[in-house]
Amino acid sequence: MIDWRHLLTSLVAGLEATTAPEAAAVVLGLTYSLLAIRRSRWCWVAGGASSAILIGLSWARHLPMQAGLNIYYVAVSVYGWWHWSREQAEQGSPQVSRWPLYKHLLACLGVVLASALTARWLSAETQAAWPFLDPLTTWGSLLATWLAARVKLENWLYWLVIDSLLAFLFGSQGLHFVALLSIVYLGFSTVGFLRWRKSYRALACAN
Repeated sequence: MIDWRHLLTSLVAGLEATTAPEAAAVVLGLTYSLLAIRRSRWCWVAGGASSAILIGLSWARHLPMQAGLNIYYVAVSVYGWWHWSREQAEQGSPQVSRWPLYKHLLACLGVVLASALTARWLSAETQAAWPFLDPLTTWGSLLATWLAARVKLENWLYWLVIDSLLAFLFGSQGLHFVALLSIVYLGFSTVGFLRWRKSYRALACAN
């Protein structure tokens, strides 16, 4: 049975110990999500800055795959800014689209296989705290971020699963504020999916 009082006490203690860089990463991450829901290209600026900070935080807490993931986030933020800016110039705003089911099945299979191979290497060569869960969230996040940059509706569904796992992952390593951010992201992902789906349906009806 979960001891909620102990859990709350630990969370408060963790929040009180939060460093300025971690707090900045959280604020910028929240800003990214809010702007992404609105399909504003400025989300990529906030997201890139948040990821740059999280590179150092993840590495210091022995989460090498999360550090590598955030390097990728910075690179995709540059691409996302460029792609969304082009769509905005051509169509007024980025247009939401979808992936066919077979692509999702192939992508998920690839994520699981890549995670298993990475976990084997991490277990043998590093001191990774979570040799399978870390790469699973990493490869899954790579996929979800690419889908977001391509303005695919399903990216929000992937984030619902990934952020649930990340909340546990970061919390177990003492990054309570970042863990809390992942929980908040679950709500944002729900809102984002509903708003993007509305836009997608409106576009489909118009065509």
